[in-house]
Amino acid sequence: MDTNDLIRTLAADNETHERSVGHLLLAALVLAVPVSTLMFLAGLGVRPDVMTAMRNPLFDLKFIVTMALAAIAIVVSLHLSRPEASLGRWAWLLAVPLGLLGIGMVGEMTMMPHRAPMPVRIIGSNSRLCLVAIPLLSLPLLAAALFALRRGAPSRPAVAGAFAGLLSAGLAATLYAAHCTDDSPMFVATWYSLAAVIVAAIGAFAGSRVLKF
Repeated sequence: MDTNDLIRTLAADNETHERSVGHLLLAALVLAVPVSTLMFLAGLGVRPDVMTAMRNPLFDLKFIVTMALAAIAIVVSLHLSRPEASLGRWAWLLAVPLGLLGIGMVGEMTMMPHRAPMPVRIIGSNSRLCLVAIPLLSLPLLAAALFALRRGAPSRPAVAGAFAGLLSAGLAATLYAAHCTDDSPMFVATWYSLAAVIVAAIGAFAGSRVLKF
């Protein structure tokens, strides 16, 4: 086998590996999402004014941000499942949800100048619940993500675990956003982000052990 044949074989093996991990991750999340959803419905439920809230662009922005975080974390997690992969520039993808929050904060200040003072918008009324609910709702999703990523061979298991935590937090936060009555982007940037960091830390700790090969 010459060098070109070897390169083509390795590339084909890598593509097969990435597809298999991706398929397993999708299947694992399909099973885990209903578990987190049942936890959400049993413990929290959708906010009573959800139909009215849907007319508020800041309410809609919460879902855009959390789903963007989940989607980006899934892509990066699959990338990191390969043994030769490094984080590198992929980390810059996290600027997308942060940028969306920044746009939302500017929009809130310019379009709604008579809203509550900034400290009130940041603290909100559900900060403690946010820090508890999102990590708890993330646990089935994180377990599923780590199970799927074990199919790969990440060279940086803690980093891969951290991104598994971020994808879990993004999906869990999407559920929680339907209950949360704090729609300010400042609240989301503070408390949703802190909750996501907590889950990422749990993922990094678990990943350093579960994903080690």
